Amino acid sequence: MDKPKSFPDQQQDLPGLEAKMTPAPEIIREDYKGSDKLKNKVALITGGDSGIGRSVAVHFAREGADVAIVYLNEDKDAELTRELVEKEGRKCLLLRGDLKQEEFCGEIVEKTVAEFGKLNILVNNAAVQFSKQSITDVTSEQLMTTYQTNIFPLFHTVKAASKHLGKGDSVINTTSVTAYRGSEHLIDYSTTKGAIATFTKSLSSMLVDRGIRVNAVAPGPIWTPLIPATFDDVTDFGQDTPMKRAGQPSEVAPAYVFLASKDASYITGQIIHINGGDLLGN
Repeated sequence: MDKPKSFPDQQQDLPGLEAKMTPAPEIIREDYKGSDKLKNKVALITGGDSGIGRSVAVHFAREGADVAIVYLNEDKDAELTRELVEKEGRKCLLLRGDLKQEEFCGEIVEKTVAEFGKLNILVNNAAVQFSKQSITDVTSEQLMTTYQTNIFPLFHTVKAASKHLGKGDSVINTTSVTAYRGSEHLIDYSTTKGAIATFTKSLSSMLVDRGIRVNAVAPGPIWTPLIPATFDDVTDFGQDTPMKRAGQPSEVAPAYVFLASKDASYITGQIIHINGGDLLGN
């Protein structure tokens, strides 16, 4: 598809639905050819119903993996993701619930293992953001919601998954360009993404002796449901990057494939930046 430089005016309520977006994000390129990089692997992807998570699920499936996707309440998006995964000839387990609940974070791991018999790849991708003009507008409730959604579940889910992961398996976290250059309108979101970057590096040191690799991807402005659900004006979204446009999920997910595959066997504790050329303020 042609990559648009501007978008029609549109707004949604959180968490946002991909089914309502115009134009629809590109999930996978038509010419993307799988090569069994993840053949017979099992992946658990939080926030897997839409956006980057959906794209990762479909790319993993095209590379031969079965996937379980976690989502809050976006049933229509989740069902379409399952259809897309099954179209690739792989299985897809839908796990509906709230990652702010520690018990649920353990349940999604156990249900995945019960369904598929193992777990090889954990992708921590779910997140929420709220745009505010001033720190005085950030309520204590919003602060807790952002942290309880964006960073706390990583601890809980990794704790549950660690007993199932082994040599050659991997954890991949989604951080953000905002962790490196900040964001005046997303101050609580950007701090959680900074925490995820540090969590990734610390966890990689903890698990390296077990042969488990831990890495992250730091997307820049990517056209996902979170964007029209967060910002009042999306018409020029992404145009402030050196490439003068937003990215598509299809341009991010291959990095997750790389980090999950043997191609990245000598990579741990690292972060791949996919941001349209942003120099991260350095």
